[in-house]
Amino acid sequence: MKTKIISFIIVCLAAYSFIWNFNEITASKGSLTGDSLIYPQEKHFKNMQMLTNGGENAEAYFSFDGSKIIFQSTGEYECDQIFIMNTDGSGKHLVSTGKGRTTCSYFYPDGKSILYASTHLGGDMCPQKPDHSKGYVWALYSDYDIFKANVDGSNPVKLTDVKGYDAEATISPKGDKIVFTSTRNGDIDLYSMNLDGSNVKQLTDIAGYDGGAYYSYDGTMIVFRASRFDDPAKLKEYQDLLAEGLIRPGQLEIYIMNADGSNIRQVTNNGAANFGPYFLPDNKRIIYCSNQADPKGRNFDLFLINSDGTGNEQITFNETFDGFPMFSLHDGGKKFVFCSNRFNAKQGETNVFICDWVE
Repeated sequence: MKTKIISFIIVCLAAYSFIWNFNEITASKGSLTGDSLIYPQEKHFKNMQMLTNGGENAEAYFSFDGSKIIFQSTGEYECDQIFIMNTDGSGKHLVSTGKGRTTCSYFYPDGKSILYASTHLGGDMCPQKPDHSKGYVWALYSDYDIFKANVDGSNPVKLTDVKGYDAEATISPKGDKIVFTSTRNGDIDLYSMNLDGSNVKQLTDIAGYDGGAYYSYDGTMIVFRASRFDDPAKLKEYQDLLAEGLIRPGQLEIYIMNADGSNIRQVTNNGAANFGPYFLPDNKRIIYCSNQADPKGRNFDLFLINSDGTGNEQITFNETFDGFPMFSLHDGGKKFVFCSNRFNAKQGETNVFICDWVE
Protein backbone atom coordinates (compact mmCIF):
# COMPACT_ATOMS: atom_id res chain seq x y z
CA MET A 1 0.00 0.00 0.00
CA LYS A 2 2.81 2.36 0.97
CA THR A 3 4.55 1.65 -2.36
CA LYS A 4 1.34 2.52 -4.28
CA ILE A 5 1.02 5.84 -2.42
CA ILE A 6 4.65 6.76 -3.19
CA SER A 7 4.15 5.84 -6.86
CA PHE A 8 1.01 7.97 -6.98
CA ILE A 9 2.87 10.95 -5.47
CA ILE A 10 5.70 10.56 -8.01
CA VAL A 11 3.20 10.51 -10.91
CA CYS A 12 1.47 13.64 -9.55
CA LEU A 13 4.77 15.47 -9.14
CA ALA A 14 5.80 14.53 -12.67
CA ALA A 15 2.49 15.79 -14.06
CA TYR A 16 2.82 19.03 -12.09
CA SER A 17 6.38 19.43 -13.34
CA PHE A 18 5.23 18.93 -16.94
CA ILE A 19 2.43 21.50 -16.62
CA TRP A 20 4.77 24.01 -14.94
CA ASN A 21 7.43 23.55 -17.60
CA PHE A 22 4.83 23.81 -20.38
CA ASN A 23 3.55 27.07 -18.95
CA GLU A 24 7.10 28.41 -18.63
CA ILE A 25 7.83 27.50 -22.24
CA THR A 26 4.60 29.16 -23.40
CA ALA A 27 5.33 32.26 -21.35
CA SER A 28 8.85 32.44 -22.73
CA LYS A 29 7.32 32.88 -26.19
CA GLY A 30 5.51 35.97 -25.02
CA SER A 31 6.67 39.55 -24.78
CA LEU A 32 8.50 41.09 -21.83
CA THR A 33 5.09 42.05 -20.45
CA GLY A 34 4.24 38.37 -20.11
CA ASP A 35 1.71 38.32 -22.95
CA SER A 36 1.92 34.73 -24.20
CA LEU A 37 0.61 35.60 -27.67
CA ILE A 38 3.32 38.16 -28.42
CA TYR A 39 6.88 37.27 -29.43
CA PRO A 40 9.72 39.14 -27.68
CA GLN A 41 10.71 41.16 -30.77
CA GLU A 42 7.15 42.44 -31.31
CA LYS A 43 7.59 45.73 -29.49
CA HIS A 44 4.58 47.43 -31.08
CA PHE A 45 2.08 44.98 -29.54
CA LYS A 46 0.54 44.89 -26.06
CA ASN A 47 -2.43 43.13 -24.42
CA MET A 48 -3.07 40.73 -27.28
CA GLN A 49 -6.19 38.54 -27.43
CA MET A 50 -7.14 35.69 -29.76
CA LEU A 51 -10.72 36.39 -30.88
CA THR A 52 -11.35 33.19 -32.86
CA ASN A 53 -10.10 29.70 -32.16
CA GLY A 54 -10.17 27.28 -35.04
CA GLY A 55 -10.84 27.12 -38.75
CA GLU A 56 -9.94 29.68 -41.40
CA ASN A 57 -10.61 33.27 -40.34
CA ALA A 58 -9.29 36.21 -42.35
CA GLU A 59 -9.67 39.84 -43.46
CA ALA A 60 -10.98 41.13 -40.13
CA TYR A 61 -11.84 44.85 -40.10
CA PHE A 62 -13.14 47.26 -37.44
CA SER A 63 -16.43 49.09 -37.61
CA PHE A 64 -16.01 52.86 -37.75
CA ASP A 65 -16.97 53.20 -34.05
CA GLY A 66 -14.58 50.39 -33.04
CA SER A 67 -17.25 48.24 -31.38
CA LYS A 68 -17.46 45.39 -33.93
CA ILE A 69 -15.29 43.39 -36.30
CA ILE A 70 -16.44 41.99 -39.64
CA PHE A 71 -14.50 39.10 -41.17
CA GLN A 72 -14.66 36.10 -43.47
CA SER A 73 -14.62 32.58 -42.07
CA THR A 74 -15.40 29.08 -43.22
CA GLY A 75 -17.14 28.27 -39.92
CA GLU A 76 -19.43 25.33 -40.59
CA TYR A 77 -19.57 26.21 -44.29
CA GLU A 78 -17.59 24.67 -47.15
CA CYS A 79 -16.15 28.03 -48.19
CA ASP A 80 -15.87 31.54 -46.76
CA GLN A 81 -18.90 33.44 -45.47
CA ILE A 82 -19.09 36.82 -43.73
CA PHE A 83 -19.47 37.10 -39.95
CA ILE A 84 -19.60 39.90 -37.39
CA MET A 85 -18.42 39.69 -33.78
CA ASN A 86 -17.75 42.03 -30.88
CA THR A 87 -14.17 43.16 -30.36
CA ASP A 88 -13.83 40.73 -27.43
CA GLY A 89 -14.70 37.81 -29.73
CA SER A 90 -18.25 37.34 -28.45
CA GLY A 91 -21.48 37.43 -30.42
CA LYS A 92 -20.17 35.87 -33.63
CA HIS A 93 -22.97 35.60 -36.19
CA LEU A 94 -23.46 35.09 -39.92
CA VAL A 95 -24.35 38.15 -42.02
CA SER A 96 -23.88 36.85 -45.59
CA THR A 97 -26.36 34.53 -47.31
CA GLY A 98 -24.55 31.27 -46.52
CA LYS A 99 -24.50 30.52 -50.25
CA GLY A 100 -21.65 30.68 -52.77
CA ARG A 101 -18.30 32.14 -51.71
CA THR A 102 -17.75 35.55 -50.13
CA THR A 103 -14.77 37.81 -49.52
CA CYS A 104 -13.60 41.31 -48.59
CA SER A 105 -16.21 42.66 -46.18
CA TYR A 106 -16.31 46.14 -44.66
CA PHE A 107 -18.57 48.30 -42.49
CA TYR A 108 -20.32 51.41 -43.75
CA PRO A 109 -19.49 54.55 -41.72
CA ASP A 110 -22.94 54.70 -40.06
CA GLY A 111 -22.61 51.13 -38.74
CA LYS A 112 -26.05 50.28 -40.13
CA SER A 113 -24.86 48.65 -43.36
CA ILE A 114 -22.10 46.32 -44.53
CA LEU A 115 -20.24 45.75 -47.79
CA TYR A 116 -18.96 42.45 -49.16
CA ALA A 117 -18.38 40.48 -52.36
CA SER A 118 -20.23 37.25 -53.07
CA THR A 119 -20.79 34.68 -55.82
CA HIS A 120 -24.19 33.53 -54.48
CA LEU A 121 -26.18 34.85 -57.46
CA GLY A 122 -24.09 32.56 -59.67
CA GLY A 123 -25.02 29.47 -57.64
CA ASP A 124 -25.62 28.20 -54.13
CA MET A 125 -22.53 25.98 -54.12
CA CYS A 126 -18.91 27.02 -53.71
CA PRO A 127 -17.29 27.83 -57.05
CA GLN A 128 -14.72 25.35 -58.32
CA LYS A 129 -11.24 25.75 -56.87
CA PRO A 130 -8.47 26.86 -59.26
CA ASP A 131 -6.37 24.35 -61.17
CA HIS A 132 -3.09 24.13 -59.28
CA SER A 133 -1.44 22.19 -62.07
CA LYS A 134 -0.57 25.71 -63.21
CA GLY A 135 1.23 26.36 -59.92
CA TYR A 136 0.04 28.55 -57.08
CA VAL A 137 -2.73 30.71 -58.54
CA TRP A 138 -5.71 32.68 -57.28
CA ALA A 139 -9.11 32.44 -58.93
CA LEU A 140 -10.89 35.63 -59.99
CA TYR A 141 -14.43 34.26 -60.07
CA SER A 142 -16.55 36.12 -62.63
CA ASP A 143 -19.63 35.57 -60.44
CA TYR A 144 -18.24 37.89 -57.75
CA ASP A 145 -20.30 41.04 -57.33
CA ILE A 146 -20.26 43.63 -54.55
CA PHE A 147 -23.25 43.85 -52.24
CA LYS A 148 -24.54 46.29 -49.66
CA ALA A 149 -26.69 44.79 -46.89
CA ASN A 150 -28.16 45.80 -43.57
CA VAL A 151 -25.80 45.18 -40.66
CA ASP A 152 -27.81 42.08 -39.70
CA GLY A 153 -27.30 40.70 -43.22
CA SER A 154 -30.82 41.36 -44.45
CA ASN A 155 -31.74 42.98 -47.77
CA PRO A 156 -28.52 42.45 -49.75
CA VAL A 157 -28.46 44.83 -52.73
CA LYS A 158 -26.04 44.36 -55.64
CA LEU A 159 -23.91 47.46 -56.30
CA THR A 160 -22.05 46.13 -59.36
CA ASP A 161 -23.83 44.87 -62.43
CA VAL A 162 -21.31 44.24 -65.20
CA LYS A 163 -19.67 41.09 -66.48
CA GLY A 164 -16.49 40.00 -64.68
CA TYR A 165 -14.88 39.94 -61.27
CA ASP A 166 -15.90 42.73 -58.85
CA ALA A 167 -14.54 42.42 -55.30
CA GLU A 168 -11.91 43.67 -52.83
CA ALA A 169 -14.01 46.70 -51.83
CA THR A 170 -13.23 49.06 -48.92
CA ILE A 171 -14.65 52.43 -47.84
CA SER A 172 -12.89 55.74 -47.29
CA PRO A 173 -12.75 57.01 -43.68
CA LYS A 174 -14.25 60.20 -45.11
CA GLY A 175 -17.36 58.11 -45.79
CA ASP A 176 -17.79 59.23 -49.38
CA LYS A 177 -16.24 56.59 -51.66
CA ILE A 178 -15.72 52.87 -52.20
CA VAL A 179 -12.57 51.59 -53.90
CA PHE A 180 -12.74 48.14 -55.50
CA THR A 181 -11.07 45.77 -57.97
CA SER A 182 -12.68 44.78 -61.26
CA THR A 183 -11.92 42.97 -64.53
CA ARG A 184 -14.73 44.76 -66.41
CA ASN A 185 -12.36 46.31 -68.96
CA GLY A 186 -10.26 43.22 -69.62
CA ASP A 187 -7.48 43.87 -67.10
CA ILE A 188 -7.46 43.87 -63.28
CA ASP A 189 -7.82 47.51 -62.28
CA LEU A 190 -8.95 49.69 -59.43
CA TYR A 191 -12.18 51.68 -59.56
CA SER A 192 -14.06 53.99 -57.22
CA MET A 193 -17.80 54.51 -56.78
CA ASN A 194 -20.22 56.25 -54.47
CA LEU A 195 -21.57 54.37 -51.44
CA ASP A 196 -24.70 53.44 -53.40
CA GLY A 197 -22.74 52.08 -56.39
CA SER A 198 -23.19 55.11 -58.61
CA ASN A 199 -20.55 57.26 -60.34
CA VAL A 200 -18.06 54.49 -61.15
CA LYS A 201 -14.62 55.79 -62.12
CA GLN A 202 -11.58 53.81 -63.31
CA LEU A 203 -8.48 54.72 -61.29
CA THR A 204 -5.70 52.55 -62.78
CA ASP A 205 -5.05 51.46 -66.38
CA ILE A 206 -1.56 49.92 -66.49
CA ALA A 207 -1.33 46.26 -67.58
CA GLY A 208 -1.08 44.10 -64.46
CA TYR A 209 -3.01 43.29 -61.33
CA ASP A 210 -4.10 46.23 -59.14
CA GLY A 211 -6.04 45.27 -56.03
CA GLY A 212 -6.42 45.02 -52.27
CA ALA A 213 -6.80 48.79 -51.92
CA TYR A 214 -7.39 50.90 -48.80
CA TYR A 215 -7.79 54.64 -48.26
CA SER A 216 -5.58 56.69 -45.98
CA TYR A 217 -7.14 58.00 -42.75
CA ASP A 218 -7.69 61.44 -44.29
CA GLY A 219 -9.17 59.88 -47.44
CA THR A 220 -6.75 61.65 -49.78
CA MET A 221 -4.65 58.60 -50.82
CA ILE A 222 -5.09 54.94 -51.71
CA VAL A 223 -2.57 52.16 -51.00
CA PHE A 224 -2.72 48.92 -53.00
CA ARG A 225 -0.80 45.90 -54.28
CA ALA A 226 0.13 45.59 -57.92
CA SER A 227 2.09 43.56 -60.47
CA ARG A 228 4.03 45.19 -63.31
CA PHE A 229 5.85 43.52 -66.20
CA ASP A 230 8.99 44.69 -67.99
CA ASP A 231 9.40 41.26 -69.59
CA PRO A 232 6.96 40.68 -72.51
CA ALA A 233 6.97 36.93 -71.80
CA LYS A 234 5.84 37.48 -68.21
CA LEU A 235 3.18 39.92 -69.35
CA LYS A 236 1.86 37.33 -71.80
CA GLU A 237 1.82 34.69 -69.05
CA TYR A 238 -0.18 37.08 -66.87
CA GLN A 239 -2.66 37.80 -69.68
CA ASP A 240 -3.03 34.10 -70.56
CA LEU A 241 -3.84 33.26 -66.94
CA LEU A 242 -6.24 36.21 -66.69
CA ALA A 243 -8.12 34.86 -69.72
CA GLU A 244 -8.78 31.77 -67.60
CA GLY A 245 -9.82 33.83 -64.57
CA LEU A 246 -6.55 33.20 -62.74
CA ILE A 247 -3.66 35.21 -61.34
CA ARG A 248 -0.26 34.13 -60.01
CA PRO A 249 0.48 36.36 -56.95
CA GLY A 250 4.14 35.45 -56.48
CA GLN A 251 5.43 39.00 -57.00
CA LEU A 252 3.38 42.01 -55.93
CA GLU A 253 4.69 45.40 -54.86
CA ILE A 254 2.99 48.07 -52.76
CA TYR A 255 1.94 51.32 -54.48
CA ILE A 256 0.15 54.48 -53.43
CA MET A 257 -1.78 57.09 -55.41
CA ASN A 258 -4.07 60.01 -54.86
CA ALA A 259 -7.70 59.11 -54.24
CA ASP A 260 -8.61 60.21 -57.78
CA GLY A 261 -6.03 57.82 -59.31
CA SER A 262 -3.37 60.42 -60.05
CA ASN A 263 0.30 60.43 -59.02
CA ILE A 264 0.88 56.67 -58.72
CA ARG A 265 4.20 55.87 -57.05
CA GLN A 266 5.88 52.64 -55.94
CA VAL A 267 6.58 52.08 -52.23
CA THR A 268 8.24 48.63 -52.04
CA ASN A 269 10.77 47.19 -54.45
CA ASN A 270 11.82 43.86 -52.96
CA GLY A 271 10.59 41.37 -55.56
CA ALA A 272 8.51 39.53 -52.95
CA ALA A 273 4.80 38.85 -52.51
CA ASN A 274 3.59 41.98 -50.70
CA PHE A 275 -0.08 42.54 -49.94
CA GLY A 276 -2.63 43.72 -47.36
CA PRO A 277 -1.27 47.27 -47.02
CA TYR A 278 -2.91 49.71 -44.60
CA PHE A 279 -2.09 53.31 -43.75
CA LEU A 280 -1.23 54.29 -40.19
CA PRO A 281 -3.26 57.18 -38.72
CA ASP A 282 -0.44 59.65 -39.51
CA ASN A 283 -1.09 59.03 -43.25
CA LYS A 284 2.71 58.79 -43.69
CA ARG A 285 3.43 55.13 -42.94
CA ILE A 286 2.09 51.84 -44.25
CA ILE A 287 1.90 48.42 -42.60
CA TYR A 288 1.80 45.46 -44.98
CA CYS A 289 2.26 41.69 -45.24
CA SER A 290 5.27 40.21 -47.03
CA ASN A 291 7.41 37.09 -47.41
CA GLN A 292 10.52 39.21 -48.05
CA ALA A 293 12.34 37.89 -44.94
CA ASP A 294 11.99 34.22 -45.90
CA PRO A 295 14.33 32.97 -48.66
CA LYS A 296 11.87 30.15 -49.34
CA GLY A 297 8.94 32.59 -49.57
CA ARG A 298 6.70 30.59 -47.26
CA ASN A 299 6.62 32.73 -44.12
CA PHE A 300 4.66 35.98 -44.18
CA ASP A 301 5.20 38.71 -41.60
CA LEU A 302 4.02 42.28 -41.13
CA PHE A 303 6.33 45.16 -42.02
CA LEU A 304 6.14 48.92 -41.50
CA ILE A 305 7.44 51.33 -44.15
CA ASN A 306 7.32 55.05 -44.85
CA SER A 307 5.15 56.04 -47.81
CA ASP A 308 8.29 57.15 -49.68
CA GLY A 309 9.75 53.63 -49.41
CA THR A 310 12.28 54.35 -46.64
CA GLY A 311 12.58 52.92 -43.15
CA ASN A 312 11.35 49.36 -43.65
CA GLU A 313 10.84 47.67 -40.22
CA GLN A 314 9.75 44.09 -39.47
CA ILE A 315 6.81 44.09 -37.02
CA THR A 316 5.88 40.41 -36.48
CA PHE A 317 8.17 37.44 -35.95
CA ASN A 318 5.86 34.45 -36.08
CA GLU A 319 7.30 31.60 -38.19
CA THR A 320 4.18 30.96 -40.28
CA PHE A 321 1.71 33.71 -41.30
CA ASP A 322 0.71 37.18 -40.08
CA GLY A 323 -1.41 39.38 -42.32
CA PHE A 324 -4.50 41.53 -43.01
CA PRO A 325 -3.60 44.38 -40.62
CA MET A 326 -5.95 47.22 -39.68
CA PHE A 327 -5.91 50.05 -37.14
CA SER A 328 -9.03 51.24 -35.35
CA LEU A 329 -10.66 54.30 -36.89
CA HIS A 330 -12.51 55.93 -34.00
CA ASP A 331 -9.59 56.52 -31.63
CA GLY A 332 -6.66 57.31 -33.90
CA GLY A 333 -5.44 53.74 -34.21
CA LYS A 334 -5.01 52.71 -30.58
CA LYS A 335 -6.27 49.21 -31.38
CA PHE A 336 -4.81 46.86 -33.99
CA VAL A 337 -6.39 43.77 -35.53
CA PHE A 338 -4.71 41.17 -37.75
CA CYS A 339 -4.94 37.49 -38.70
CA SER A 340 -2.32 34.89 -37.89
CA ASN A 341 -1.42 31.20 -37.72
CA ARG A 342 0.32 31.80 -34.37
CA PHE A 343 -0.50 29.45 -31.48
CA ASN A 344 -3.22 27.68 -33.47
CA ALA A 345 -4.66 24.38 -32.30
CA LYS A 346 -4.21 22.75 -35.70
CA GLN A 347 -1.67 23.39 -38.44
CA GLY A 348 -3.00 25.71 -41.13
CA GLU A 349 -5.69 27.35 -39.01
CA THR A 350 -5.85 31.13 -39.15
CA ASN A 351 -7.34 33.21 -36.33
CA VAL A 352 -8.18 36.83 -35.62
CA PHE A 353 -6.09 38.71 -33.03
CA ILE A 354 -6.53 42.13 -31.45
CA CYS A 355 -4.06 44.16 -29.38
CA ASP A 356 -3.03 47.63 -28.31
CA TRP A 357 -0.63 49.36 -30.70
CA VAL A 358 2.53 50.79 -29.14
CA GLU A 359 4.50 53.45 -31.00
